[in-house]
Amino acid sequence: MADEDDIILSELDDEELVQQMMDDLYDGLKEEIEEAVEILLERGWTPYDILTKALVAGMTIVGADFRDGILFVPEVLLAANAMKGGMAILKPLLVETGAPRMGKMVIGTVKGDIHDIGKNLVAMMMEGAGFEVVDLGINNAVESYLEAAEREGADIIGMSALLTTTMPYMKTVIDALKEQGKRDTYIVLVGGAPLNEEFGKAIGADAYCRDAAVAVETAKTLVSRRHNQMGA
Repeated sequence: MADEDDIILSELDDEELVQQMMDDLYDGLKEEIEEAVEILLERGWTPYDILTKALVAGMTIVGADFRDGILFVPEVLLAANAMKGGMAILKPLLVETGAPRMGKMVIGTVKGDIHDIGKNLVAMMMEGAGFEVVDLGINNAVESYLEAAEREGADIIGMSALLTTTMPYMKTVIDALKEQGKRDTYIVLVGGAPLNEEFGKAIGADAYCRDAAVAVETAKTLVSRRHNQMGA
C-alpha cells in the first residue's frame, strides 16, 4: 500500500492523471478528485472535458460495477460523494462556459413515503452522468412534482417508492400530468423495490428503472431520442 501514497498527482501526465482520477473516484477519494480537477484546470482543460472525460467516465465504471454486483451502495455513495467534490469546483465554470447539458431531472419520493437511499443514489448517479438534478426529497404530493418540473424546465420527472401502499400515488401524479395536457412534456421514470416493469407500463410511466445504473442508461437513451425527434 505504501507506494500508492507516494503518487504525486501534479507529476502525472494528463492521460495518467485521468486514469488515476478514475481509480480515485472508484475508491471514493474526494480530496484527491478535487486536487486533480484543479490540476487539469490549471493545465487548460475545459470544465466540460474534465466532467465528461474524467468524472463521468469514472462514474460510468462505478455504475457498471454496481449494476453487476461488484460494488455495493456504500461504495457507490462514497464514489458519488467524491464526484460531488469535483462537481462543486466545475459547476460554476460550466455555467460560465455554457457547456452542453444532458438534461434536467426533478426527482423525489412520493407522498406517504420517507425512504430516500435509492432516490439519493439515482440523483447522485444522474449528476455523475452530467444531468442537472433537482432533488425534492421525500413525501412529495402531486403539486410538488408539477410545480418543480415547470419551474425548473425539467426534461425528466423521477418518482421513487419503497412501500407497496405508496406505489399507486405514482399513477396519481401521471394522471394529473395528463389532465393538464402536460404528459408529453416530460419523460417520467419510476423506481423502487416493490415496483416492476409491468407496474410501470400499467401506470403510464415512460420506464421503470430497477436501479440507479439502469436509471442513468434509460434517461440518456430517452433524452437523446427526444432531442433527435425535436431536431428531425
